[in-house]
Amino acid sequence: MAGPVFDPYAVLQVLPTAEQEVVHGAFRALALKYHPDRDPSRRAADKMGDLNRAYALLRDETARAAHDRNRRAMIAGISVAATARASSAPPAKTADGSVLAFGRYTGWSLPDLARQDPDYLRWLSRHSSGIRYRTEIYGILRTMGVSAA
Repeated sequence: MAGPVFDPYAVLQVLPTAEQEVVHGAFRALALKYHPDRDPSRRAADKMGDLNRAYALLRDETARAAHDRNRRAMIAGISVAATARASSAPPAKTADGSVLAFGRYTGWSLPDLARQDPDYLRWLSRHSSGIRYRTEIYGILRTMGVSAA
């Protein structure tokens, strides 16, 4: 069983929408409080290690953006592996069927998408962007023995 997920925003006690200046200020204030020169306890040393780790992640804009994408994906219930897989190119030879011209599966045919990510196909059948494909999606899901609901 995995341990708790490290949340740098909780460690620094800031909102995920906080600006860089706020993140920097929170780090400085908490670092002053838990610095080993001020508090020699083991708890303070552990807290300072977490603060350094959180600040190292959030001060770099590229690392912060990647963390935020992964965080949003986890909140939405999408695994990071599925997100990475979804951003891959469509299969070289696509199956017969409508081809998506939008979203993360641009260029994928609906049958190929059904094999790759049936959950996304079910979501698309309920979303307004999938209205024009709904009948075809229902047929594909029915042949797979999956309900659109």
